[in-house]
Amino acid sequence: MSQVLGKPQPQNEDDDDEEEEDELVGLADYGDGPDSSDADLDSGAEEGVLDFSDPFSSEVKPRILLMGLRRSGKSSIQKVVFHKMSPNETLFLESTNKICREDVSNSSFVNFQIWDFPGQIDFFDPTFDYEMIFRGTGALIFVIDSQDDYMEALARLHLTVTRAYKVNTDINFEVFIHKVDGLSDDHKIETQRDIHQRANDDLADAGLEKIHLSFYLTSIYDHSIFEAFSKVVQKLIPQLPTLENLLNIFISNSGIEKAFLFDVVSKIYIATDSTPVDMQTYELCCDMIDVVIDISCIYLIDYNFHCFRKAIHEVFEVRMKVVKSRKVQNRLQKKKGATPNGTPRVLL
Repeated sequence: MSQVLGKPQPQNEDDDDEEEEDELVGLADYGDGPDSSDADLDSGAEEGVLDFSDPFSSEVKPRILLMGLRRSGKSSIQKVVFHKMSPNETLFLESTNKICREDVSNSSFVNFQIWDFPGQIDFFDPTFDYEMIFRGTGALIFVIDSQDDYMEALARLHLTVTRAYKVNTDINFEVFIHKVDGLSDDHKIETQRDIHQRANDDLADAGLEKIHLSFYLTSIYDHSIFEAFSKVVQKLIPQLPTLENLLNIFISNSGIEKAFLFDVVSKIYIATDSTPVDMQTYELCCDMIDVVIDISCIYLIDYNFHCFRKAIHEVFEVRMKVVKSRKVQNRLQKKKGATPNGTPRVLL
C-alpha cells in the first residue's frame, strides 16, 4: 500500500507558493535565539527549525499542529511517541523556543507532518499569517497541563479554536488533558469534566456550538498517549471504514478475539475491528511489539517482513486445519449408522 492516505492539499500556482514561502520564512525565524538547538531525527533528517524552502504544493501529507502553553508537555509527547524516548529522559528536554516541523513517514498510512509550536509564540500577531497555518491543517492538538491552573490554557484554547475554525471548518480539534499520571482516578474524572464543561460553555457563549472538541486523558508514563494519538491519526485516514471492515472479516474467519492494524515504529494503531478497545489488550500488543523489535535488533531480523508475515501465515494455517478437521468430522458423522444386526457402528 504505497498510496499516501490523507487529506490532499490543493495545488497552488507558482506565484502563490512563492508568497507563502516568503511569509513563512519570518514565522520560522520567530523566537530563534542563540540558545536554540535542533534535535536530530531518527532517520537522520534535521528536525529543528521549519524549513520552507521546499514547496508545499507538492505535499499531500495532512498536517497536525501541537499547541499549548509553555511546559505543557508538547515536545515530550512528540519524543516519546515518534522517537521512542524514555519518559524519564523527557525531564531534561529544554523548552521549545522555535517552531519545529517533523515529517512522520513510517508507512503509507502513518504519513503526515507535525508542527510543534512554542507556547510563548503569539501566532495571532499581525506579522504572522495564521490563516496559512490553519488552511492546510488536518488536526489541531491542544495540550493542557492538568496539574497546573488551566484557566489561561482554556482561554488560549478558545482563541485558537475560534480563529482556526473561521479559516478551516474541516480541522479536527483534539484536547489532550495531559500529565494525569499525578492525579487520582477521581481527580482525573473531575478535571476532565470541568475542562470539558468550561471549554464547551465558552464556545456556546460565542455561538459556536457546532465546533466539536474531543478530549483525552493522557500521560507519557503509560499507553494513554499512544491511544490518544491513534484516535487523532485515524480521523485523517479516509479509508478507515474499509480497514475496519477488513479487520472484522479477518477476526470472523480466523477466530482471533481482537485485531489491530499497527504502525510498528510508533505503536499507533491505524485501525481496529468494531469490538470495543480494551486498554489491557492494547497495552499487551504494544509490549509484544517492543519485544519483537528488541529481539529483531539483536539478531538483525527484518521484523516488519519476516516475523509478521510468518505470524499471519501461521494464523491462517491453523484456521485451515480447524476447518479441515471439522469437515472430516462431519463426513464421519454422516457415514456413522447402525450395523446389519442393529448394533451401532464403532469407528476406530
